[in-house]
Amino acid sequence: MAAKLDRIPSIRERVEDTLSIHRNELVSLLSRYVDQGKGILQPHVLIDELDNVTGENEAKQHLTPFSEILKNTQEAIVLPPFVAIAVRPRPGVWEFVRVNVHELSVEQLSVSEYLRFKEELVDGPSNVKFVLELDFEPFNATFPRPNRSSSIGNGVQFLNRHLSSSMFRNKDCLEPLVDFLRVHKYKGQLLMLNDRIQNISRLQFALAKAEDHLSKLPADTPFSEFEYALQGLGFERGWGDTAEHVLEMMHLLLDILQAPDPSTLEQFLGRIPMVFNVVILSPHGYFGQANVLGLPDTGGQVTRLIPDAKGTPCNQRIERVSGTEHAHILRVPFRSENGILRQWISRFDVWPYLETFAEDVASEITAELQGFPDFIVGNYSDGNLVSSLLAYKMGVTQCTIAHALEKTKYPDSDIYWKRFDEKYHFSCQFTADLIAMNNADFIITSTYQEIAGTKNTVGQYESHTAFTLPGLYRVVHGIDVFDPKFNIVSPGADMEIYFPYSESQKRLTALHGSIEKMLYDPEQNDEHIGTLSDRSKPILFSMARLDGVKNMTGLVELYGKSTRLRELANLVVVAGNIDVKNSKDREEIVEIEKMHELIKKYEMEGQFRWIVSQTNRARNGELYRYIADTRGVFVQPAFYEAFGLTVVEAMTCGLPTFATCNGGPAEIIEHGISGFHIDPYHPDQAAEILSDFFEKCKEDPSHWYKISEGGLKRIYERYTWKIYSERLLTLAGVYGFWKYVSKLERRETRRYLEMFYILKFRELVSTFNHVF
Repeated sequence: MAAKLDRIPSIRERVEDTLSIHRNELVSLLSRYVDQGKGILQPHVLIDELDNVTGENEAKQHLTPFSEILKNTQEAIVLPPFVAIAVRPRPGVWEFVRVNVHELSVEQLSVSEYLRFKEELVDGPSNVKFVLELDFEPFNATFPRPNRSSSIGNGVQFLNRHLSSSMFRNKDCLEPLVDFLRVHKYKGQLLMLNDRIQNISRLQFALAKAEDHLSKLPADTPFSEFEYALQGLGFERGWGDTAEHVLEMMHLLLDILQAPDPSTLEQFLGRIPMVFNVVILSPHGYFGQANVLGLPDTGGQVTRLIPDAKGTPCNQRIERVSGTEHAHILRVPFRSENGILRQWISRFDVWPYLETFAEDVASEITAELQGFPDFIVGNYSDGNLVSSLLAYKMGVTQCTIAHALEKTKYPDSDIYWKRFDEKYHFSCQFTADLIAMNNADFIITSTYQEIAGTKNTVGQYESHTAFTLPGLYRVVHGIDVFDPKFNIVSPGADMEIYFPYSESQKRLTALHGSIEKMLYDPEQNDEHIGTLSDRSKPILFSMARLDGVKNMTGLVELYGKSTRLRELANLVVVAGNIDVKNSKDREEIVEIEKMHELIKKYEMEGQFRWIVSQTNRARNGELYRYIADTRGVFVQPAFYEAFGLTVVEAMTCGLPTFATCNGGPAEIIEHGISGFHIDPYHPDQAAEILSDFFEKCKEDPSHWYKISEGGLKRIYERYTWKIYSERLLTLAGVYGFWKYVSKLERRETRRYLEMFYILKFRELVSTFNHVF
C-alpha cells in the first residue's frame, strides 16, 4: 500500500498555528506593523520589525514558523486593525491571508478580495459591488503548461516534449505534422510536400526512395540537379539546397516518424523554411545608423519618422542597414487629425498616436513587401502594442520583447497610478502591456528573472499576474508565468565592435589619442570635468544613462565615501550631460544636479572624471579595451537592470565586470568566476568587494586575468548574436507549427482583448493633449 503523502498546510493554517501556540509574540509583532498606520510595507520592513521584537532570542525562536512566512512575503497591506500579506512560496505561486490583530482571526483571501482590500488604501471603504475585473485564466484552462518553477522560460522545450510525447503514444498525432507539410506554402508555392503524398505510409515510402537516390549523389549536388526526381516522389524545394542538406532534413523526419523526441522535433521544425519576411517594431525614439547614440530612446527597427531629426537620418523614410542585403529601417511618422508630429516626444507620451501609426505601418509594410510579413516582433511596450494590432490584422505569428517593464521600475506605480499618470501615463502603458502579453504567440526574455524573479524578488512579468489600478480596473489573472509562450533567449554584443583587448591586430590604436584626451585632458568643459592625477592607478569605469534607476550617482557616492577604494583606483563615468542647460530629460536633470553636489561634497578632484555620454560605438568599444589595458574594471550599479547589455559588452572586451545583483546581470555573471555581483542597496559592501578585488590584483596580477578570461568564456557560451538569431527563427517556426497543429488561434482571448482595447485603452488615450 502506497504511503499517504502529508498535505502541506496553507499559509492561513500556519498563521493560525502560530497564533494558538505563541499568541503574545505574534500579536506583539503584528501590532508593530499596525502602529505604523495604513500603508504598504515592503519585505525588508517586515523583516526589520521581526528583528526588533522585544524579548529578542526567546521571541524570535517562538516566531520561527511565522518568520519563514515573512521571508516569502512580498508585501503587507496595513489597514488597522487588519494586516493582509501576499506570500509567494515560490516563483509564480501566491497566497493571500488577512489577520485581524484585535480579534486574532485569520482568513484566506482570494486574489480579488486581496486587491479589493488593497484598494482601500487609496479610495477607502467602498460600497461599489461591481468593478471591472480582468481574468485571462479561463481562456488558458485547457492549454498545456508546466507546473515547476524551474521550467519557467523554457516554453518551446515544453511544447516539443508535449508534442513528441503525444506522437509517441498515439501515431494518429503524427497526421497533423504531415498535413502541415502538405499545405505549407510561400507566395502560393508548395514548399515541402505535394499531392503525391497523402498520408504517413506514403510519406515513409517516399522518404526511403528519396534517401536511396540522394545517398548516391555527391554531398554538394545542388537541388536543381535532382529537383525533378524529388518532385516525382512528392517533395518540393523547402527540404534544402544541396543533397547533403536534404538528406539531413529527411533523416530528422524519419527519426520523428519512428520514435518522436523533443530535440529532433525542434531541429526539424527549426529548419523548415517558414520565415521569409520579418517586421521588427519600436515606434518611439531616434533610430538610425548615425548620430543617434546618446539621444533619448534609440531602440527600434520599424520605427517612427521624425521630421525635425536633429542631424540624424530619422527624417528619411527608408534607410538600408549597412552590411546587409535585405534589411532596411522603415520610418513612418506619428500623425493625428492635426497633421504629422514633427518632433521627438518621450516614450511616456506616445500612446494617442499608436493606433493610427499601426494603420499607416500596415499600408507601408504591405507595399514594401508586396504582401504580409511572416513574423512580427514588437519591442518595448509601445512596439508590442503596435505589433499586436498588426498581427491581429494580418494573421501572422507575433513575438513580444518587453526589454523593460516600467511597473517594476517604479514601486507602487499600480496602486498609486493617479499620482504618476500626468507625468508617465502608466495607466496606458500597463493596459498596453496586458494586451500585448496576452495577444503574443510567444514572448522572448533575456533572463529568467525578467519573467519570474528570484526566490526573494518578483519578476517583471510576474508583477502583472495580479494588480489593481483603483477606479480603473482590477487584474485578477493578467499573465501566467508558467505559460509556455515564455522563452529565455539572451542577446549578445556586436563582436565587430566589442572584442577582447588581447586581439591586438584588431585594436583601433588610431583612436587612442582621442581616448587619452577624453580621460586625462585637464581642461574642464561641457564634455568632461574632473581630473585623474595618478595615471598609474587602474580605472574603475562605468557607462550608462543618467537616470535614477541606473544609479550612476550612487556609484559616485560609494566611491566618494570609501577612502580605501579611492587609494586603489580612479573612477571614470560616462553618463548623460554635464550641464543641466543641455538636457531636456526630466530624470536626467535631477541626476546632473545630484552629481555636482556629490563631487563637491567628497572633494574627488584628482581621482574622478565625468565624461558626457558618447555616441561613437567604435570608440566606445576601444574605450572598454583601453580601460582593460589599465587593468581596470567595469561597474554596472543599477538598482534594477532587466538584462545588462553594457555588462555583456564589457565582458566581451575582456574587462572584469561588477554588476547589480538585481535583474539580468545576476544571471549573466557567475559570482567570483566570470565577474562579481554587487548590491546597490548596500553600497559600503559593494565598495569593499571592489577594494578587495583591486588589492588582490595588486598582490597577484594573475587574478585580474583569471576573472577576465572567465567573463569571456561565459560570453562565448551564452551571449552572442549568432546564438540569439538562430534561436529566434527556430522559435518562430515552432510556434507557427504549434498554432497550426493545435488549431490554437486564441480566438476567445483575442475577442476579449479587442473589447478591452476599445473600452479601456481608447478611453485612456482620449484624455491626452496632443503635442505639436
